[in-house]
Amino acid sequence: MFSPAPRRADPDAAIRSTDDDAAHSRLSAVRKGYLIDPYIELLIPRAHLVPSKPPLINIGTFLRSRAIDTLVQNWIKRQPDSQSVQIISLGAGTDTRYWRLWESPLRDRISKYVEVDFPEVTGRKAMTILKNASLRDALGRDPRIERGGTMLSSPAYHLIPADLRVDFDDLCAALLSVMSVNIPVLVVAECIFPYMEPSTSSTIIGWFATTFLDVGVVIYEMFGLEDSFGKVMRANMRERSVELPGAYPTLESHQQRFLSLGFASAEGITLKNVRTSHISSSERERISHLEWLDELEEMELVLRHYIISWGWREQTPYLIRWGL
Repeated sequence: MFSPAPRRADPDAAIRSTDDDAAHSRLSAVRKGYLIDPYIELLIPRAHLVPSKPPLINIGTFLRSRAIDTLVQNWIKRQPDSQSVQIISLGAGTDTRYWRLWESPLRDRISKYVEVDFPEVTGRKAMTILKNASLRDALGRDPRIERGGTMLSSPAYHLIPADLRVDFDDLCAALLSVMSVNIPVLVVAECIFPYMEPSTSSTIIGWFATTFLDVGVVIYEMFGLEDSFGKVMRANMRERSVELPGAYPTLESHQQRFLSLGFASAEGITLKNVRTSHISSSERERISHLEWLDELEEMELVLRHYIISWGWREQTPYLIRWGL
């Protein structure tokens, strides 16, 4: 008998697994009381079997979520009251922001919400959404499954399969078929650009900047991996078969990325500074009682190596003060 041919290794499986890590971290933060999110448990298979994360990860997840949610909400609120908006989440994974916005007062301001990720990820998410009424009912009438189960479309929500590194031209065509270039769009990219070459991420950001009349971009990712702690982070990811060719070295280089692509303004902040400058003392007091944390120095090191940066294309009066 012939032995079966060995399976070819999937080079992107390790990258896709980082979404499981993020989802499990969010679930842990919700269970411990850091965040409120009734939807994350619905998107995780066998969520009741997922163990809790250490306090350091729960705090980082809280800071990440609070800051990005604030930027998204402030961007919508700073648009003229009569202006509808579009949001696209690149590498969305198991993100729940669409459903959380759907139950918020900002719900009627959003004309389109688009999520993009690998087909393996979108296929799993599409099936989960359709099987769960709490997720499905937020999509509007007649959600449609397409592309062999990997694409989901409804009047307000679109889940599109794509590998941003190789399918970007096809993705652009798909986006233009469901979005309007004349309606403001906010692009959210959480921990995706470090996995690709800087030239590729710049092409993606640049396309939005030159295609849509009014665009904002929010990026969350690790950075500054040239120091000793950053090298440890990079080595840990390499042990999981994940390379980080697109990690930027400094906060200033993040801002310059936006400015070099024609954005009018750009800002950035580390998670460490989010914690010290943008979380109220009462909220810091609240989360300090949720769990005992004896890794303060390590927490400071980790938080200094994650950044949230944002830029906007047009210097319109209502966006001059967009931020946290």
